[in-house]
Amino acid sequence: MTVNQCLSAKKFLCKLITQYAHIHHRTIGSKAQEYIKQLGIRTGEWFESYYQIHDWTPDHYADVIVDIKNSIGGEFYISEVTPHYVIVKAHSCPFGEFVKDAPHLCTMTSSVFGGIAARHFDYGEVSLRKRIALGDAGCEVLIAFVPGIEEGEKYEQVKKIPDDGEPFTWKEDTITLLNEELKQSDEMVLTLLKELEDLKDQVDGS
Repeated sequence: MTVNQCLSAKKFLCKLITQYAHIHHRTIGSKAQEYIKQLGIRTGEWFESYYQIHDWTPDHYADVIVDIKNSIGGEFYISEVTPHYVIVKAHSCPFGEFVKDAPHLCTMTSSVFGGIAARHFDYGEVSLRKRIALGDAGCEVLIAFVPGIEEGEKYEQVKKIPDDGEPFTWKEDTITLLNEELKQSDEMVLTLLKELEDLKDQVDGS
């Protein structure tokens, strides 16, 4: 038996997640990005619990977001730090080349970075300048702490959970909305299956 590439748990999980994200996006469209955005905001706060920083500075922020990405398998590094913005770059994505199957997963990076910025500097605006997911050789992300530096995804009034709270405790209205969207997805799949059956019957009958 010849094995061309080393199969690993990480590769399997990356492929599984990106394919799930791809199917999710195909079935519910642009709303999939909003779900990823909300998940990223909450995930970012969970990540923060691993860092004991009392008074955040842009240097602290840059160190944390790069460490987060590298801890989960990315190759990120700090390019520039100023009082008003931070630029980070990457040689590789935590999802590897599989991210090209679901480029909207970059919303996770945006919302993790933007949510953390908004919680500690009251504002975050994330510009995904370059993306491996879209074929660039590397990633380049600018995160602004004030408006007007560069147009991007804005994050404001991101609430912090209480000290004894849990970032992944979803509100009932969010769960209800998710259920409705999943129901629509199921209905769409059933409709497509029926159309395929109808088409098959027409071919068989001709």
